[in-house]
Amino acid sequence: MQPFDRFPLATASSDSDQRKLKIDVLLNHFRTGLVCAFIPFFFSKKGAAVAALIFAATASLGAATGENAETGGTGKADAAFDKTLGQLIGEPGGPPGAIAVVQRGHDVKVFRKGVADQKTGVPIRGFDRFRIGSVGKAFSGAVALQLVAQGKLSLSDTIGQRLPTLPAAWHNVTLGQLLNHTSGLPNFTNAPGWQRAAQEGEYLSPMDVIGLVSAQPLAFPPGSSYAYSNTDNIVVGLFAEMATGLSYDLLLYQLAFDPLRLRRTVMSLGFSMQAPFVHGYDNNATGERDDISEALNMSEVWAAGAQISSLFDLNRFIRAYAGGKLFGGATRAAQTHFVPGGESEPKGPGENSAGLALFKYDTRCGTVYGHTGNFPGYTTIAVSSPDGRRSFVMLVSTHLDKKTGVPATFQFWRRTAEDGVCAAFAR
Repeated sequence: MQPFDRFPLATASSDSDQRKLKIDVLLNHFRTGLVCAFIPFFFSKKGAAVAALIFAATASLGAATGENAETGGTGKADAAFDKTLGQLIGEPGGPPGAIAVVQRGHDVKVFRKGVADQKTGVPIRGFDRFRIGSVGKAFSGAVALQLVAQGKLSLSDTIGQRLPTLPAAWHNVTLGQLLNHTSGLPNFTNAPGWQRAAQEGEYLSPMDVIGLVSAQPLAFPPGSSYAYSNTDNIVVGLFAEMATGLSYDLLLYQLAFDPLRLRRTVMSLGFSMQAPFVHGYDNNATGERDDISEALNMSEVWAAGAQISSLFDLNRFIRAYAGGKLFGGATRAAQTHFVPGGESEPKGPGENSAGLALFKYDTRCGTVYGHTGNFPGYTTIAVSSPDGRRSFVMLVSTHLDKKTGVPATFQFWRRTAEDGVCAAFAR
């Protein structure tokens, strides 16, 4: 039995049923979570004393884990990463703020630099939300591959079989090819129509997004090459909806958010972010940095990266997903069959290879699985050792990649990420 089989996939036959089911899922957070258990306890004298101890321990977490790391021989790696992260803030067009977590078994170390908001100067906190960009594709992988493991989808299912109303030229593309970006589907974020819609903040449905590239030919015969395409994950989301009759956002709750207790992770389809959040800024190397945290309508990316999360939520997710805790057997084996040279966007540390909604990063300190992500104002990496025991997650509050901003600063980000991986593997 897989670890999350106790969270069965419900079915809904109508919009009304879906709304009721979603409410039940959300209410379950309060029925079974710590909130109900601790409210009466914290209002007792004994509970207040315990709460004070908990808060004191939380406040000293960085110092305590630093001491443990030093005695365990990890201090040098932690110090090297901390120094590099601080230097990244000062690079031309570098981020105004950065936060990262390194977890080695039960040992957790948080690193913070800069600010969450340039206007107020407030520091970044571990529970602040941020846009995760293409790391959201790992969530669509978590949904689709669990459906594969449950027999509701197959990696060999084609677009023609499951989604026959999509362009006929796409019909031979399989779910597996969509998940490892060997489909050849044109990338909607390169389409002039999408760029105009993004600038004007238009709402786009998933079918609107597909319509922007539906007349374009495939970049290559399916399965013959590799090319990262955001369109792949839009179609993956449609596969999941067609197989279950449920909305994609509800599937995220059922198969990822709820079983992994991701209380600060949401699927956003508008402009706004719920406070407190890390503000994201343009990568202007000189002059004033514009706050673009809420400049884009998230409907325009949907299953390709509309999620908002927090540092600790994302760390918990990647340890389970990349660590093979959500499904096993043939599905896990297929997921970890990597295409050499397949790069995530942005390119991650070391040598990159592409699996099914998962990338392998071979670094100087070891191999990790995970995903990177860009979104206007944000760059994210979330990785874990293949066994899920060691992990590294880093958020910086500007968009960095090889085509945008200062190229040398992006390369410095990759170096910083590799230093973070080295800290995760330190002993």
